[in-house]
Amino acid sequence: MSLVTVWFLLICVLWTGYLVLEGFDFGAGALVRALGHTHEERGALIRTYGPFWDGNEVWLLVAGGATFAAFPDWYATLFSGFYIALFVLLVVIILRNVAIEFWGKDAGGAWKTRWEWCLVICSALPPVLLGVAWANIAHGVPLTAEGEYAGTFWTLLNPYALCGGVCTLALFLAHGAHFLALRTSGVLHERSVLAAHRLSTVALLLVAVFGAWTLALGSEPLMVVLIAVAVLAAAGAAWRSRLGSEGWAFALSAVAVTALFCALFAWLYPNAMAASSGPALSLEAAASSHYTLKVMTVVAAIFTPLVLLYQGWTYWVFRRRVGIEAA
Repeated sequence: MSLVTVWFLLICVLWTGYLVLEGFDFGAGALVRALGHTHEERGALIRTYGPFWDGNEVWLLVAGGATFAAFPDWYATLFSGFYIALFVLLVVIILRNVAIEFWGKDAGGAWKTRWEWCLVICSALPPVLLGVAWANIAHGVPLTAEGEYAGTFWTLLNPYALCGGVCTLALFLAHGAHFLALRTSGVLHERSVLAAHRLSTVALLLVAVFGAWTLALGSEPLMVVLIAVAVLAAAGAAWRSRLGSEGWAFALSAVAVTALFCALFAWLYPNAMAASSGPALSLEAAASSHYTLKVMTVVAAIFTPLVLLYQGWTYWVFRRRVGIEAA
C-alpha cells in the first residue's frame, strides 16, 4: 500500500472521528432549548458535553492540517472553491463555542436566552454545511483542467448535496439525543429518551433515502456494504433506544455516522476531488512528496496514540450523569 493511500485512509479516519465526536455535541447543543424548559435545566444539558466539545474540535484541526500537509492541491481546491461555505462554517462554530463559554457569565434571564438561541442555531447549521460539503466532494463539482473549482456558491446547493445536509442534521440530532439519554438523569433523562426515540426514526428514514440516492449515482462494492451498515446501524440505534439500551443506541448511532461518511470516502477514492465536469483531481496528483509523507507518518505514529489516550481519559473522568440537582 502506497503512502498516498495510507494518508487518504488516515484523513478518512480523522474526518469521520471528528464527525462522530463533534456530531453528538452539535446534536445535543441544537436540542438544548427543546429539552430544557428552564435556564437551570439548559445549563445541566450544556454541562453534559461541556468537558468534551473543545477536545472534539482537535480532530477538525488535525484533519485540516493533515489534508494541507499530505495533499496540498486538494486543500487548495477545497478551501478556495468552497471558501464561502467554509467561512460560514468557521463563523458558526466560533459563535457556538462563544455561546457555551458566555452562557454562564451573567445571571440575567435575557442574557442566557440570547446565548441559548445562539447555541441552538450555531449547533444546527454545521451538520448541514458539513453534509452538503462532503456530498459535493464525493459526488463531484465542476473543475478546470488545472484542478481548480469552476462553479459558484450556488452550484454547491444542488438537490443531492442538500439531501446530504438534511440527512447529516437528522443523524446528528439523533446522535445528540442518544448522548443526552446516556448522560442525564431525572426529568432531563426522560425527555432525552423520548427525543431519541423520535429522532432516531427520522434519522433512519433519511439515511435510507440518502443512501439509496448515493447508490443510484455510484455503486462500488465497498460503498454498497458501508451504506448497508449505516442503514442497519441507524435501525439498530432506534431499536436499542426503545429497549432502553442507551449505551448500545449511542454506539450504533456512532457506527451509522462512521459508515455513512466512510461510504462517501470510498466513492471518492482514488480521487481527492470528484468532478461533475472536467477532469477529477486524483490523489496522486494532489499529494505531497514521498519524503514529506514519510516524515508525517512517523510523527503520526508517535503522537496519535497519546492524543487518543488523553481523550479517552477525559471521557472516563467525566462519565457520570448530569441532572438539575447539580445546577
